[in-house]
Amino acid sequence: MVSMRAFLQRTVVCLFGSLGIVWLLPCCGQTSSAHRSFGYAISAFMSRNDTSLRSLSGSGGAGSSEIAAAAPALKLSISALDSGLRRHIDTLPRRVNDQFRDLGDMVNFVIVGSQKNLQAALDASNWHVADTTKKGAVLDAVLETYEDKDFLQLPMSTLYLFGRPQDFGYEMAEPVEMVASRHHFRIWKAPFTSKGQDVWVGAGTHDIGFAKDKRNGRITHKIDPLVDGERDNIGSSLQKADKVRSLAYYLPSHPVQEAKNATGAKYHSDGRLLVIILQ
Repeated sequence: MVSMRAFLQRTVVCLFGSLGIVWLLPCCGQTSSAHRSFGYAISAFMSRNDTSLRSLSGSGGAGSSEIAAAAPALKLSISALDSGLRRHIDTLPRRVNDQFRDLGDMVNFVIVGSQKNLQAALDASNWHVADTTKKGAVLDAVLETYEDKDFLQLPMSTLYLFGRPQDFGYEMAEPVEMVASRHHFRIWKAPFTSKGQDVWVGAGTHDIGFAKDKRNGRITHKIDPLVDGERDNIGSSLQKADKVRSLAYYLPSHPVQEAKNATGAKYHSDGRLLVIILQ
């Protein structure tokens, strides 16, 4: 007998597979009008089933924002943040942008450490490298689910900072919840170092369900508007894995406290960046 967990996982992936057809149609020789029509049909289906999706993800309503706001308290360093690093952070762009140069998610954390240490720390903290190829992720999801594997990688769109795409994208979620609800971030290597160590600049948000992209009416992930919760979740996960030497908040000049992401969703912040120095 198929377990309830397996049933839910397969059901979610089937839904995501349907959404995947929207991405795959152009590769199968379908017309752009057919692509749009199918996308609109899926949008209507998603709208009618919004309550069910929120129930399945376990975090689609106001309660998710309350959870994010109540993220675990971090153990902050009592030492002052290096003055040179503070100056560099003040020069950082405050927000990332999409391929159309529309401003989006805010830069809300910085990690100091080598690429090797960064990747090892994230792996130890249960973060998974995101799939950046949508078509590949859809097919992998179906295959891995029917082979009774936990599918932990979903596609992540490309955003830009320092004039280039993210160097890495990471996500975290329970397998059954991954389609609708996930913690995730994008990260870029900064064009400067701190005391000889690489500096990584990131933008993290928490997906809590689905919504319409205000640019084109298509389906996209809906983020928790209280983005500070995801900033703190990233720091907390690394701290729990004992990969952090120090944590500190820093309020840069001209902080972002209220804005919209590239799909038009509003978000709020206290404007601080979390600066994470790895072991």
